[in-house]
Amino acid sequence: MVLLAVSCAAVGVAAVVELNGFLTGRLDEQLRETGVRFPASLEHGGPAPSDHDGDEDGDTRRQAAGTFGARLVGDTVTNAAVVASGGGTGTVNVPLSARDRRKLAGLPADGEGHTTDLASLGDYRMMATEGRDGDVLITGLPTESVEAAVHRLELVAAVVFGAALAVAGVAGALWVRWSLRPLSRVAATATRVSELPLSSGEVALPPRAPESDPRSEVGRVAGAFNAMLGHVEDALTKRHTSEERLRSFAADASHELRTPVASIRGHAELALLHPDPVPQKVLRALERIEAEAARMGEMVDDLLLLARLDAGRPLERLPVDLTRLVLDAVTDAQAAGPGHRWLLELSEEPVTVPGDAHRLHQVLANLLANARLHTPVGSTVTISLQTDAGTAVLRVHDDGPGVAEDIRPKVFERFTRADRRRTEDAGGGTGTGLGLSIVAAVAEAHGGSITLESGPGSTTFSVRLPTSGA
Repeated sequence: MVLLAVSCAAVGVAAVVELNGFLTGRLDEQLRETGVRFPASLEHGGPAPSDHDGDEDGDTRRQAAGTFGARLVGDTVTNAAVVASGGGTGTVNVPLSARDRRKLAGLPADGEGHTTDLASLGDYRMMATEGRDGDVLITGLPTESVEAAVHRLELVAAVVFGAALAVAGVAGALWVRWSLRPLSRVAATATRVSELPLSSGEVALPPRAPESDPRSEVGRVAGAFNAMLGHVEDALTKRHTSEERLRSFAADASHELRTPVASIRGHAELALLHPDPVPQKVLRALERIEAEAARMGEMVDDLLLLARLDAGRPLERLPVDLTRLVLDAVTDAQAAGPGHRWLLELSEEPVTVPGDAHRLHQVLANLLANARLHTPVGSTVTISLQTDAGTAVLRVHDDGPGVAEDIRPKVFERFTRADRRRTEDAGGGTGTGLGLSIVAAVAEAHGGSITLESGPGSTTFSVRLPTSGA
Protein backbone atom coordinates (compact mmCIF):
# COMPACT_ATOMS: atom_id res chain seq x y z
CA MET A 1 0.00 0.00 0.00
CA VAL A 2 2.84 2.41 0.77
CA LEU A 3 4.54 1.66 -2.54
CA LEU A 4 1.24 2.03 -4.39
CA ALA A 5 0.52 5.33 -2.63
CA VAL A 6 3.99 6.63 -3.51
CA SER A 7 3.51 5.54 -7.14
CA CYS A 8 0.09 7.24 -7.36
CA ALA A 9 1.49 10.41 -5.81
CA ALA A 10 4.41 10.39 -8.26
CA VAL A 11 2.08 9.90 -11.25
CA GLY A 12 -0.28 12.61 -10.00
CA VAL A 13 2.48 15.14 -9.37
CA ALA A 14 4.07 14.42 -12.75
CA ALA A 15 0.72 14.82 -14.54
CA VAL A 16 -0.07 18.10 -12.74
CA VAL A 17 3.39 19.54 -13.37
CA GLU A 18 3.29 18.49 -17.03
CA LEU A 19 -0.21 19.94 -17.59
CA ASN A 20 0.72 23.17 -15.84
CA GLY A 21 3.85 23.52 -17.98
CA PHE A 22 1.96 22.70 -21.18
CA LEU A 23 -0.83 25.21 -20.54
CA THR A 24 1.62 27.86 -19.40
CA GLY A 25 3.57 27.32 -22.65
CA ARG A 26 0.38 27.73 -24.66
CA LEU A 27 -0.27 30.94 -22.74
CA ASP A 28 3.22 32.18 -23.60
CA GLU A 29 2.63 31.39 -27.31
CA GLN A 30 -0.62 33.31 -27.16
CA LEU A 31 1.23 36.29 -25.67
CA ARG A 32 3.79 36.15 -28.48
CA GLU A 33 1.01 36.06 -31.10
CA THR A 34 -0.76 38.96 -29.42
CA GLY A 35 2.44 40.97 -29.41
CA VAL A 36 2.48 44.53 -28.09
CA ARG A 37 -0.44 45.90 -30.08
CA PHE A 38 -2.50 46.57 -27.00
CA PRO A 39 0.17 48.18 -24.76
CA ALA A 40 1.38 50.17 -27.80
CA SER A 41 -2.07 51.70 -28.09
CA LEU A 42 -1.50 53.19 -24.65
CA GLU A 43 1.46 55.32 -25.76
CA HIS A 44 -0.66 58.39 -26.69
CA GLY A 45 -2.73 59.13 -23.66
CA GLY A 46 -4.66 55.96 -22.96
CA PRO A 47 -6.71 53.33 -24.70
CA ALA A 48 -9.57 54.07 -27.06
CA PRO A 49 -11.68 51.75 -29.10
CA SER A 50 -10.91 51.62 -32.82
CA ASP A 51 -12.95 50.64 -35.84
CA HIS A 52 -9.85 50.11 -38.00
CA ASP A 53 -8.98 46.43 -38.00
CA GLY A 54 -5.26 45.97 -37.71
CA ASP A 55 -4.45 49.47 -36.43
CA GLU A 56 -1.73 48.92 -33.78
CA ASP A 57 -2.43 52.32 -32.17
CA GLY A 58 -5.90 51.54 -30.95
CA ASP A 59 -6.98 48.02 -31.88
CA THR A 60 -8.56 46.03 -29.06
CA ARG A 61 -10.88 43.88 -31.16
CA ARG A 62 -8.38 41.06 -31.50
CA GLN A 63 -7.48 41.02 -27.81
CA ALA A 64 -8.98 38.44 -25.48
CA ALA A 65 -11.06 39.72 -22.62
CA GLY A 66 -8.87 40.34 -19.57
CA THR A 67 -5.72 41.05 -21.62
CA PHE A 68 -3.47 43.33 -19.63
CA GLY A 69 -1.38 46.08 -21.10
CA ALA A 70 1.05 48.49 -19.48
CA ARG A 71 3.65 51.03 -20.57
CA LEU A 72 6.77 51.86 -18.56
CA VAL A 73 9.05 54.78 -19.04
CA GLY A 74 12.16 54.14 -17.02
CA ASP A 75 10.85 52.48 -13.88
CA THR A 76 7.54 54.37 -13.91
CA VAL A 77 4.26 52.89 -15.09
CA THR A 78 2.61 55.55 -17.22
CA ASN A 79 -0.42 53.57 -18.33
CA ALA A 80 -2.08 50.26 -17.31
CA ALA A 81 -5.36 48.84 -18.58
CA VAL A 82 -7.17 45.59 -19.34
CA VAL A 83 -9.44 44.67 -22.20
CA ALA A 84 -12.98 44.74 -20.94
CA SER A 85 -15.18 41.69 -21.16
CA GLY A 86 -18.25 41.67 -23.42
CA GLY A 87 -16.84 41.56 -26.90
CA GLY A 88 -13.39 43.01 -26.32
CA THR A 89 -14.20 46.47 -27.75
CA GLY A 90 -13.18 48.55 -24.72
CA THR A 91 -10.56 48.88 -22.06
CA VAL A 92 -10.59 49.64 -18.35
CA ASN A 93 -7.85 51.47 -16.53
CA VAL A 94 -6.26 49.47 -13.71
CA PRO A 95 -5.42 51.16 -10.42
CA LEU A 96 -2.04 49.74 -9.46
CA SER A 97 -0.63 49.75 -5.98
CA ALA A 98 2.95 50.71 -5.28
CA ARG A 99 3.82 47.05 -4.85
CA ASP A 100 2.23 46.17 -8.22
CA ARG A 101 4.20 48.99 -9.89
CA ARG A 102 7.47 47.65 -8.39
CA LYS A 103 6.66 44.17 -9.68
CA LEU A 104 5.96 45.46 -13.19
CA ALA A 105 9.12 47.55 -13.13
CA GLY A 106 11.10 44.48 -12.12
CA LEU A 107 10.00 42.39 -15.08
CA PRO A 108 12.91 41.71 -17.47
CA ALA A 109 12.31 42.94 -21.02
CA ASP A 110 13.40 39.66 -22.56
CA GLY A 111 10.27 38.69 -24.47
CA GLU A 112 9.70 35.69 -22.20
CA GLY A 113 6.68 34.90 -20.07
CA HIS A 114 6.77 35.46 -16.29
CA THR A 115 4.03 34.80 -13.75
CA THR A 116 3.16 37.85 -11.63
CA ASP A 117 0.61 38.31 -8.87
CA LEU A 118 -1.09 41.73 -9.02
CA ALA A 119 -3.12 42.75 -6.00
CA SER A 120 -5.82 44.36 -8.15
CA LEU A 121 -6.08 41.63 -10.81
CA GLY A 122 -4.67 38.35 -9.45
CA ASP A 123 -2.23 35.99 -11.18
CA TYR A 124 -1.13 37.00 -14.69
CA ARG A 125 1.36 35.72 -17.21
CA MET A 126 3.35 38.81 -18.25
CA MET A 127 5.71 39.41 -21.16
CA ALA A 128 7.79 42.62 -21.33
CA THR A 129 9.26 43.97 -24.60
CA GLU A 130 11.23 47.12 -25.31
CA GLY A 131 9.23 49.70 -27.31
CA ARG A 132 10.38 51.93 -30.17
CA ASP A 133 10.40 55.08 -28.03
CA GLY A 134 12.76 53.72 -25.35
CA ASP A 135 9.87 52.59 -23.23
CA VAL A 136 8.87 49.06 -22.10
CA LEU A 137 5.58 47.54 -23.22
CA ILE A 138 4.04 44.81 -21.08
CA THR A 139 1.35 42.40 -22.23
CA GLY A 140 -0.33 39.92 -19.89
CA LEU A 141 -2.99 37.23 -19.89
CA PRO A 142 -4.79 35.88 -16.79
CA THR A 143 -3.70 32.42 -15.59
CA GLU A 144 -7.15 31.64 -14.23
CA SER A 145 -7.90 29.12 -16.99
CA VAL A 146 -4.58 27.36 -16.44
CA GLU A 147 -5.12 27.19 -12.68
CA ALA A 148 -8.67 25.93 -13.15
CA ALA A 149 -7.51 23.12 -15.44
CA VAL A 150 -4.66 22.18 -13.07
CA HIS A 151 -6.93 22.20 -10.01
CA ARG A 152 -9.47 20.07 -11.84
CA LEU A 153 -6.77 17.56 -12.71
CA GLU A 154 -5.61 17.56 -9.07
CA LEU A 155 -9.16 16.85 -7.91
CA VAL A 156 -9.68 14.08 -10.48
CA ALA A 157 -6.31 12.52 -9.63
CA ALA A 158 -7.04 12.64 -5.89
CA VAL A 159 -10.45 11.00 -6.35
CA VAL A 160 -9.27 8.35 -8.82
CA PHE A 161 -6.08 7.48 -6.96
CA GLY A 162 -7.89 7.54 -3.60
CA ALA A 163 -10.51 5.13 -4.90
CA ALA A 164 -7.77 2.96 -6.42
CA LEU A 165 -5.90 2.87 -3.10
CA ALA A 166 -9.06 1.99 -1.19
CA VAL A 167 -9.98 -0.80 -3.60
CA ALA A 168 -6.40 -2.07 -3.66
CA GLY A 169 -6.21 -1.99 0.14
CA VAL A 170 -9.40 -3.98 0.62
CA ALA A 171 -8.62 -6.41 -2.16
CA GLY A 172 -5.01 -6.76 -1.01
CA ALA A 173 -6.02 -7.42 2.59
CA LEU A 174 -8.52 -10.09 1.51
CA TRP A 175 -6.03 -11.66 -0.87
CA VAL A 176 -3.20 -11.68 1.68
CA ARG A 177 -5.48 -13.14 4.35
CA TRP A 178 -6.67 -15.82 1.95
CA SER A 179 -3.17 -16.67 0.73
CA LEU A 180 -1.74 -16.80 4.28
CA ARG A 181 -4.42 -19.11 5.68
CA PRO A 182 -1.99 -22.06 5.72
CA LEU A 183 0.54 -19.92 7.61
CA SER A 184 -2.15 -18.94 10.13
CA ARG A 185 -2.85 -22.63 10.74
CA VAL A 186 0.88 -23.22 11.21
CA ALA A 187 0.99 -20.36 13.72
CA ALA A 188 -2.03 -21.77 15.59
CA THR A 189 -0.39 -25.19 15.78
CA ALA A 190 2.88 -23.62 16.97
CA THR A 191 0.98 -21.71 19.66
CA ARG A 192 -0.62 -24.92 20.93
CA VAL A 193 2.78 -26.63 20.99
CA SER A 194 4.32 -23.71 22.92
CA GLU A 195 1.66 -24.12 25.61
CA LEU A 196 2.50 -27.79 26.21
CA PRO A 197 4.74 -28.84 29.14
CA LEU A 198 7.63 -30.38 27.22
CA SER A 199 10.13 -30.60 30.07
CA SER A 200 9.08 -34.02 31.34
CA GLY A 201 6.43 -36.71 31.15
CA GLU A 202 4.52 -38.03 28.18
CA VAL A 203 3.66 -35.31 25.69
CA ALA A 204 0.91 -35.54 23.05
CA LEU A 205 1.59 -33.04 20.28
CA PRO A 206 -1.40 -31.49 18.47
CA PRO A 207 -2.33 -32.54 14.91
CA ARG A 208 -0.01 -31.35 12.19
CA ALA A 209 -0.66 -28.17 10.27
CA PRO A 210 -2.58 -28.77 7.01
CA GLU A 211 -0.33 -29.15 4.02
CA SER A 212 -0.51 -26.62 1.18
CA ASP A 213 1.13 -26.14 -2.19
CA PRO A 214 4.77 -27.20 -1.67
CA ARG A 215 5.85 -24.88 -4.49
CA SER A 216 4.91 -21.79 -2.46
CA GLU A 217 6.86 -20.29 0.42
CA VAL A 218 3.98 -20.91 2.84
CA GLY A 219 3.73 -24.52 1.68
CA ARG A 220 7.44 -25.06 2.27
CA VAL A 221 7.18 -23.50 5.73
CA ALA A 222 4.23 -25.76 6.62
CA GLY A 223 6.06 -28.84 5.36
CA ALA A 224 9.24 -27.99 7.28
CA PHE A 225 7.22 -27.24 10.42
CA ASN A 226 5.39 -30.56 10.23
CA ALA A 227 8.69 -32.40 9.70
CA MET A 228 10.13 -30.60 12.72
CA LEU A 229 7.11 -31.59 14.83
CA GLY A 230 7.62 -35.19 13.77
CA HIS A 231 11.25 -35.12 14.89
CA VAL A 232 10.32 -33.42 18.17
CA GLU A 233 7.59 -35.98 18.84
CA ASP A 234 9.97 -38.87 18.15
CA ALA A 235 12.59 -37.34 20.47
CA LEU A 236 10.03 -36.74 23.23
CA THR A 237 8.70 -40.28 22.91
CA LYS A 238 12.21 -41.73 23.15
CA ARG A 239 13.01 -39.52 26.11
CA HIS A 240 9.81 -40.49 27.90
CA THR A 241 10.49 -44.15 27.25
CA SER A 242 14.01 -43.76 28.62
CA GLU A 243 12.74 -41.90 31.69
CA GLU A 244 10.13 -44.57 32.37
CA ARG A 245 12.75 -47.28 31.98
CA LEU A 246 15.09 -45.45 34.36
CA ARG A 247 12.34 -44.85 36.92
CA SER A 248 11.27 -48.44 36.75
CA PHE A 249 14.87 -49.54 37.21
CA ALA A 250 15.38 -47.19 40.17
CA ALA A 251 12.16 -48.35 41.81
CA ASP A 252 12.88 -52.05 41.24
CA ALA A 253 16.51 -51.74 42.31
CA SER A 254 15.59 -49.80 45.43
CA HIS A 255 12.90 -52.28 46.32
CA GLU A 256 15.21 -55.26 45.76
CA LEU A 257 18.07 -53.68 47.72
CA ARG A 258 16.00 -53.10 50.83
CA THR A 259 16.07 -56.77 51.83
CA PRO A 260 19.84 -57.45 51.48
CA VAL A 261 20.72 -54.13 53.13
CA ALA A 262 18.43 -54.94 56.04
CA SER A 263 19.97 -58.39 56.21
CA ILE A 264 23.53 -57.01 56.31
CA ARG A 265 22.57 -54.56 59.02
CA GLY A 266 20.87 -57.32 61.04
CA HIS A 267 23.88 -59.60 60.83
CA ALA A 268 26.18 -56.77 61.92
CA GLU A 269 23.97 -55.97 64.89
CA LEU A 270 23.81 -59.66 65.78
CA ALA A 271 27.60 -59.96 65.65
CA LEU A 272 27.98 -56.93 67.91
CA LEU A 273 25.69 -58.58 70.47
CA HIS A 274 27.89 -61.71 70.62
CA PRO A 275 28.99 -62.21 74.31
CA ASP A 276 32.42 -63.62 73.54
CA PRO A 277 35.39 -61.29 73.35
CA VAL A 278 35.90 -59.77 69.86
CA PRO A 279 39.15 -58.20 68.66
CA GLN A 280 39.01 -54.43 68.56
CA LYS A 281 39.64 -54.25 64.81
CA VAL A 282 36.82 -56.70 64.16
CA LEU A 283 34.52 -54.76 66.46
CA ARG A 284 35.35 -51.54 64.64
CA ALA A 285 34.68 -53.18 61.27
CA LEU A 286 31.32 -54.47 62.44
CA GLU A 287 30.34 -51.00 63.69
CA ARG A 288 31.27 -49.49 60.34
CA ILE A 289 29.32 -52.17 58.50
CA GLU A 290 26.25 -51.39 60.64
CA ALA A 291 26.61 -47.62 60.09
CA GLU A 292 27.09 -47.92 56.36
CA ALA A 293 24.24 -50.42 56.10
CA ALA A 294 21.97 -47.94 57.91
CA ARG A 295 23.13 -45.15 55.60
CA MET A 296 22.59 -47.36 52.54
CA GLY A 297 19.12 -48.23 53.80
CA GLU A 298 18.21 -44.54 54.07
CA MET A 299 19.52 -43.91 50.56
CA VAL A 300 17.53 -46.85 49.17
CA ASP A 301 14.37 -45.55 50.86
CA ASP A 302 14.98 -42.07 49.44
CA LEU A 303 15.53 -43.41 45.93
CA LEU A 304 12.38 -45.51 46.17
CA LEU A 305 10.41 -42.45 47.30
CA LEU A 306 11.75 -40.33 44.43
CA ALA A 307 10.95 -43.08 41.93
CA ARG A 308 7.38 -43.26 43.19
CA LEU A 309 6.99 -39.49 43.07
CA ASP A 310 8.41 -39.39 39.54
CA ALA A 311 5.91 -42.06 38.53
CA GLY A 312 3.14 -39.75 39.70
CA ARG A 313 1.80 -41.96 42.43
CA PRO A 314 -0.80 -39.98 44.40
CA LEU A 315 -0.12 -38.94 47.98
CA GLU A 316 -2.62 -38.71 50.80
CA ARG A 317 -4.81 -35.62 50.71
CA LEU A 318 -5.86 -35.24 54.33
CA PRO A 319 -5.90 -32.08 56.46
CA VAL A 320 -2.46 -31.69 58.03
CA ASP A 321 -1.70 -29.36 60.94
CA LEU A 322 1.50 -27.85 59.58
CA THR A 323 2.07 -25.90 62.80
CA ARG A 324 2.18 -29.13 64.80
CA LEU A 325 4.62 -30.67 62.30
CA VAL A 326 6.91 -27.64 62.62
CA LEU A 327 6.92 -27.91 66.42
CA ASP A 328 7.72 -31.64 66.31
CA ALA A 329 10.45 -31.20 63.68
CA VAL A 330 12.12 -28.36 65.61
CA THR A 331 12.05 -30.47 68.79
CA ASP A 332 13.84 -33.28 66.93
CA ALA A 333 16.33 -30.80 65.44
CA GLN A 334 17.15 -29.38 68.87
CA ALA A 335 17.95 -32.86 70.10
CA ALA A 336 20.15 -33.58 67.06
CA GLY A 337 21.88 -30.17 67.09
CA PRO A 338 22.06 -28.80 70.62
CA GLY A 339 24.92 -26.51 69.62
CA HIS A 340 22.65 -24.50 67.30
CA ARG A 341 20.17 -21.82 68.26
CA TRP A 342 16.66 -22.64 67.04
CA LEU A 343 14.06 -19.87 66.75
CA LEU A 344 10.36 -20.12 65.86
CA GLU A 345 8.13 -17.50 64.23
CA LEU A 346 4.59 -18.89 63.99
CA SER A 347 1.25 -17.28 63.23
CA GLU A 348 -1.28 -17.04 66.03
CA GLU A 349 -3.68 -19.43 64.31
CA PRO A 350 -2.72 -23.00 63.31
CA VAL A 351 -1.87 -23.42 59.62
CA THR A 352 -3.56 -26.38 57.95
CA VAL A 353 -2.83 -27.72 54.46
CA PRO A 354 -4.13 -30.72 52.50
CA GLY A 355 -1.50 -33.41 52.03
CA ASP A 356 0.49 -36.34 53.32
CA ALA A 357 1.57 -35.74 56.93
CA HIS A 358 4.47 -38.20 56.76
CA ARG A 359 5.92 -36.66 53.59
CA LEU A 360 5.49 -33.11 54.85
CA HIS A 361 7.27 -34.08 58.07
CA GLN A 362 10.06 -35.45 55.89
CA VAL A 363 10.27 -32.05 54.13
CA LEU A 364 10.69 -30.26 57.46
CA ALA A 365 13.20 -32.80 58.77
CA ASN A 366 15.33 -32.57 55.62
CA LEU A 367 15.37 -28.76 55.63
CA LEU A 368 16.34 -28.58 59.29
CA ALA A 369 18.96 -31.30 58.88
CA ASN A 370 20.39 -29.41 55.90
CA ALA A 371 20.62 -26.24 58.00
CA ARG A 372 22.27 -28.12 60.86
CA LEU A 373 24.80 -30.01 58.74
CA HIS A 374 25.93 -27.04 56.65
CA THR A 375 26.29 -24.37 59.35
CA PRO A 376 28.85 -24.20 62.15
CA VAL A 377 27.97 -24.81 65.79
CA GLY A 378 26.46 -21.70 67.34
CA SER A 379 24.60 -20.66 64.20
CA THR A 380 21.02 -19.42 64.45
CA VAL A 381 18.32 -21.22 62.49
CA THR A 382 14.94 -19.46 62.25
CA ILE A 383 11.82 -21.36 61.21
CA SER A 384 8.81 -19.22 60.24
CA LEU A 385 5.34 -20.30 59.15
CA GLN A 386 2.80 -17.81 57.82
CA THR A 387 -0.16 -17.70 55.43
CA ASP A 388 -0.31 -15.44 52.40
CA ALA A 389 -3.33 -15.28 50.05
CA GLY A 390 -4.37 -18.92 50.38
CA THR A 391 -0.78 -20.19 50.55
CA ALA A 392 1.18 -21.51 53.50
CA VAL A 393 4.74 -20.14 53.44
CA LEU A 394 7.38 -22.06 55.38
CA ARG A 395 10.83 -20.47 55.61
CA VAL A 396 14.01 -21.94 57.07
CA HIS A 397 16.68 -19.26 57.47
CA ASP A 398 20.21 -19.62 58.82
CA ASP A 399 23.18 -17.28 59.25
CA GLY A 400 25.74 -19.80 58.08
CA PRO A 401 28.31 -19.44 55.27
CA GLY A 402 25.66 -19.83 52.54
CA VAL A 403 25.37 -22.05 49.50
CA ALA A 404 28.25 -21.91 47.04
CA GLU A 405 27.41 -19.94 43.91
CA ASP A 406 28.24 -22.84 41.58
CA ILE A 407 25.88 -25.16 43.49
CA ARG A 408 22.84 -22.86 43.70
CA PRO A 409 21.45 -23.60 40.19
CA LYS A 410 21.47 -27.38 40.84
CA VAL A 411 20.87 -27.46 44.60
CA PHE A 412 17.54 -29.31 44.15
CA GLU A 413 18.97 -31.90 41.78
CA ARG A 414 19.74 -35.41 42.96
CA PHE A 415 23.13 -36.29 44.42
CA THR A 416 24.11 -32.63 44.66
CA ARG A 417 26.50 -32.27 47.60
CA ALA A 418 28.10 -29.21 49.11
CA ASP A 419 31.86 -28.90 49.18
CA ARG A 420 33.11 -31.52 51.64
CA ARG A 421 35.69 -29.20 53.20
CA ARG A 422 33.15 -26.40 53.76
CA THR A 423 30.77 -28.88 55.35
CA GLU A 424 33.38 -30.39 57.62
CA ASP A 425 34.61 -26.94 58.62
CA ALA A 426 31.02 -26.08 59.56
CA GLY A 427 30.96 -29.05 61.88
CA GLY A 428 28.53 -31.24 59.90
CA GLY A 429 28.77 -34.48 58.03
CA THR A 430 28.16 -35.33 54.40
CA GLY A 431 24.74 -36.48 53.23
CA THR A 432 23.58 -38.53 50.29
CA GLY A 433 22.66 -35.49 48.20
CA LEU A 434 19.01 -36.55 48.01
CA GLY A 435 17.48 -34.51 50.85
CA LEU A 436 16.69 -31.29 48.98
CA SER A 437 15.61 -33.17 45.86
CA ILE A 438 13.06 -35.03 48.02
CA VAL A 439 11.90 -31.69 49.47
CA ALA A 440 11.37 -30.27 45.95
CA ALA A 441 9.60 -33.43 44.71
CA VAL A 442 7.25 -33.60 47.73
CA ALA A 443 6.45 -29.88 47.47
CA GLU A 444 5.61 -30.22 43.76
CA ALA A 445 3.51 -33.33 44.47
CA HIS A 446 1.46 -31.17 46.86
CA GLY A 447 1.02 -28.46 44.21
CA GLY A 448 3.61 -26.21 45.83
CA SER A 449 7.14 -25.01 45.17
CA ILE A 450 10.46 -24.32 46.88
CA THR A 451 12.97 -21.51 46.28
CA LEU A 452 16.42 -20.64 47.55
CA GLU A 453 17.93 -17.26 48.40
CA SER A 454 21.51 -17.48 49.60
CA GLY A 455 24.49 -15.30 50.29
CA PRO A 456 27.29 -15.08 52.85
CA GLY A 457 25.68 -15.04 56.28
CA SER A 458 22.11 -15.54 55.04
CA THR A 459 20.43 -18.57 53.47
CA THR A 460 16.66 -18.99 53.18
CA PHE A 461 14.66 -21.94 51.83
CA SER A 462 11.01 -20.98 51.17
CA VAL A 463 8.35 -23.67 50.71
CA ARG A 464 4.92 -22.60 49.46
CA LEU A 465 1.95 -24.98 49.81
CA PRO A 466 -1.70 -24.31 48.89
CA THR A 467 -4.12 -24.25 51.82
CA SER A 468 -7.31 -24.70 49.77
CA GLY A 469 -9.12 -27.96 50.49
CA ALA A 470 -7.53 -28.41 53.91
